[in-house]
Amino acid sequence: MKRFGSVLLFCLLLVFSSFFAKPVFASDPCQDLPNGVSQTSTDFGCIPNDPALFVGRFYGIGLGVIGGVAVLLIIYGGYTILTSSGNPASLAKGKSYIMYAIIGLLLAIFGFVFVQVVVVDILHIPGFG
Repeated sequence: MKRFGSVLLFCLLLVFSSFFAKPVFASDPCQDLPNGVSQTSTDFGCIPNDPALFVGRFYGIGLGVIGGVAVLLIIYGGYTILTSSGNPASLAKGKSYIMYAIIGLLLAIFGFVFVQVVVVDILHIPGFG
């Protein structure tokens, strides 16, 4: 169990360390968006100065993180079930990890679909389309 935890921690550090790598450019890589909104160069890339576009940019990143955490929890739940050796408490713990990871992933997906349908298609709120 300790070995699995250390391997999982190493994989997480390896994956998340790639988020902080910043490319080097000879000049400012951020160009103005087609609608005239300027951008600011950060470690996460070019970030729009408009609040609606800013939230929209990080909403996609957040969904990616939620999906990654859900996959890791499903893997851990499966590992817990496989190593339960018939122990009902450990088996129930693994099932709950998988169930709650799937529920959380579905809530994130349906939240995104809700925003796209209601905010973009029905209400036509500017900055979200």
